[in-house]
Parts: sequence; C-alpha cells; structure tokens
Amino acid sequence: MPASPTSPEAVCYRVLDLGDFQGVRTGFKEDRPELVIHCAALSRSLACQENPAPARKLNVELTARLAELAADVPLIFFSSDLVFDGRLGNYDESERPNPLSVYAETKAAAEQIVLKNPKHTVVRISLNGGTSPRGDRGFNEEMRRAWQAGRTLKLFTDEFRSPMPATITARAIWELVAQKKPGLYHLAGDERLSRWDIGRLIAARWPQLSPRIEPSSRKDYAGPPRPADTSFNCAKIQRLLSFPLPGLSAWLKANPTEPF
Repeated sequence: MPASPTSPEAVCYRVLDLGDFQGVRTGFKEDRPELVIHCAALSRSLACQENPAPARKLNVELTARLAELAADVPLIFFSSDLVFDGRLGNYDESERPNPLSVYAETKAAAEQIVLKNPKHTVVRISLNGGTSPRGDRGFNEEMRRAWQAGRTLKLFTDEFRSPMPATITARAIWELVAQKKPGLYHLAGDERLSRWDIGRLIAARWPQLSPRIEPSSRKDYAGPPRPADTSFNCAKIQRLLSFPLPGLSAWLKANPTEPF
C-alpha cells in the first residue's frame, strides 16, 4: 500500500472480486499490503432491507475475512452514522449503537469484529459527496441525476446528518494512518443539516438544471425505519488532524468551482 495517495505508486492496483474470497486471499498473499482500507459495502439501505443475506455476506462476512488476513497490519474499516437510532444526535464514540435497519445492523456487527484487533480501526462516517467514477455514488450525484431526469425531490426537514466532501474524508484518513493510533473514530462535517438543508445547498450549485425540491417529513415515509438525527461529535479525531473539519455550507462557499 503506498504511503501517499499522490505518489506514482498510488495508481498501481489490481482489481479483485470481493465475492471471490479465495482470489482475495491469493492477491493478499502476493501483494503483502502494509495497510488495508476497507470501504467496500452493500450500502443502499433499501437494497439491504430487501436482500439481507447478500448484505450480511458482503458487509459482515467479507469484513471478518479481511480482518483475518490483515491480522498483523493496520486495517481501517468504514462504518456509518446509521448504527445509531437517531434519538439523540451529536453522537460521540462513547454512545452505544442501536441500529434500526439491516444495513445498520451489518455495519454494527462488522465493527465488533474489526475492533477485536488492537491494530485495527473503525471510522464511522456520515453522508459523503463528490465525484464518483460512474457518477451515481455521492448524495450530490443522486440529486443531480434526479434533476437531470426532470424529477422533483421531496426532502425531509426532520432528518439530520453531518455531510462532508469525500475529498476531506480521504485527507483525514491519510492523516489518521500517519498518526498510528488505531481505535474507533467519528469523521463527518462540522455542521448538522437536514435533508432539506442539503438539497437547498446542492440546488443552488446547479441552477442550470432548474432543480425542484419540496419539503417533506419522516412521518410521511412508508419505508424501513430511519434515524431522525445521526449528527456526529468529531472532537476525538479532530484533535489528531492538521486542519479543521469543515461544514458542508462553508466548504461549498470556499470551493465554488468544485463539481459537487
């Protein structure tokens, strides 16, 4: 694993099918990585709810196997703010998870596996946005695609998260790696925003799409349970970082040309 994401070696990689664990094991033995950053997951909450078996296989079983392979090296596992039930908000690492959905249950279970090894780290994140290879992974991309298709988005005014650009998440992770202080951390934006607030910020970014949004409430939602407020207290990881974690509003204002 390269020491820096900007080094020439960072562009060298091998593609592995994580469903083929024998292939993963072979690749691991051949490459002998010095660090594992595990961010793969079945992360669409509704898909996990409808298909719990593959969700548990990828999110829990695969994580257990990777943790076993990486027993002697640092491993960073990405978890989620959704492991909490959302009754409190401003969660720090001392709060006990209480997952409401299959996806959240799988992440909470995987956390316990990872944290059994004192060399390993769990980083819980919130909504991440940015530019993905296929243009459909970030929350901002999902909104933009909906507007491009002429759809009106109904956004909750009573569900709160701590969104952050993925570029900031990546920078923080590399600094955490350099600190060599494994454990459990919360990593998110320094701003508590409702889905409605987030939609307004992204809509203002893309006026050429004539974006349409409407306020709505979790009370009118008929799908799986959703936490009301999973905003984070990130003081623990902030003390280790060389830069302040930004709120989404401030970051968008400071980076007006970023394609967010």
